[in-house]
Amino acid sequence: MNYKTITPQEVKNKLSQGEDLYIIDVREDEEVIHGMIPGAKHIPMGEIPNRLDEIPKDQEIIFVCRSGGRSGRVCEYLNHFGYSHIINMEGGMLEYAQDE
Repeated sequence: MNYKTITPQEVKNKLSQGEDLYIIDVREDEEVIHGMIPGAKHIPMGEIPNRLDEIPKDQEIIFVCRSGGRSGRVCEYLNHFGYSHIINMEGGMLEYAQDE
């Protein structure tokens, strides 16, 4: 595994402290209509290969999905393209929503 991980609680703590986080939600359209982390950008997992130009290589980015599986696969995929500042939110939105 060549990427970092973060917990939903750590993301919430950073946001509550006013940190400017770059978050990409890779869930499908029908999933994000039920809510996203405020300020997150939505790029469905299947569109990632065609939208690499929208993902900065020089900035830390947190990837989010429903449970942490898809976002982990996106992190692995991006690692092959030289992205080194990528973070997977383990537990995904299921755990993020539970903590509220």
